[in-house]
Amino acid sequence: MAKLIVIGEALIDFLPCSKGSLSQTRAFEKSPGGAPANVAAAASKFGIESMLITKLGNDGFGDFLAEAIQKEGIDCRAVLRTDEANTGLAFVSDSGNSDVEYLFYRAPAADMLLSAEDICAQWFGQGDILHFCSISLVDAPCRGAHDRAIEIARERGCLISFDVNLRPPLWHDINDLKEVVLRYIPKADIIKASDDELAFLGEIKAPHLLVTLGKNGARYIGNGLDVHVNGFDVSVVNTTGAGDAFIGTFLAHCVSGLNFLESAAQCADVLRFCNAAAGIVVGQPGALQVMPTKAQVQEFLSGV
Repeated sequence: MAKLIVIGEALIDFLPCSKGSLSQTRAFEKSPGGAPANVAAAASKFGIESMLITKLGNDGFGDFLAEAIQKEGIDCRAVLRTDEANTGLAFVSDSGNSDVEYLFYRAPAADMLLSAEDICAQWFGQGDILHFCSISLVDAPCRGAHDRAIEIARERGCLISFDVNLRPPLWHDINDLKEVVLRYIPKADIIKASDDELAFLGEIKAPHLLVTLGKNGARYIGNGLDVHVNGFDVSVVNTTGAGDAFIGTFLAHCVSGLNFLESAAQCADVLRFCNAAAGIVVGQPGALQVMPTKAQVQEFLSGV
């Protein structure tokens, strides 16, 4: 069966132990994260074979992440290690509203040193899905690694997914961020963006466009369809992995084919399932380690 291949950063999220800005937060708890790693975990929990392509430092945080990734059932053959840089860190604040503040320590981080030469064609099989995000498209060796992975994926007939996942603080010039993201959008078959990200990027054309709307649900545009589903009224503890849970669960459905996107009713059912996965994640601290199983999502849906 086809698998999901995710390329990009795995890092340590330091989550706040209390609400407030970064300047106000006095204590943090370390948690395995990084959007690509979270997406791989979401698909793996769904029962789909998933593989992560990344690079970690030969340090204690790298050891912690490697163990956490393996524990989630993710194929770790492409989780590489290096002495040239430390594992990336991200400090997260929660002000109690919809705004989440990130402070990244990546100057550079180990994942940024992933290079085109590190990418093996043997990792990719016919019908696989390759997924990536914009964080690793900064001007560093990791952008070349993504270019090589996308090239191989196209040669092997893989489906390609891109979560724009904008993180402006990682870019010296926000106009460069916009230019690079818009340059990579045509390389993908599936694009996922939030409504706020679309407001920044402008109109996007893609074969399959997913728009997450926070508490207002999600929307799919493609195949002649325009499908919107409502979100769920849930208590929010931490939003860090919500979008990753959504796209990871969506791609898990795509591994066996895109036939469900030919029917508005079936598409709505899948979007609702993905929203439920995200709803479960926001109710707990953490991201990678709290991605729900298919059974947990079904149980959630049976109670709403």
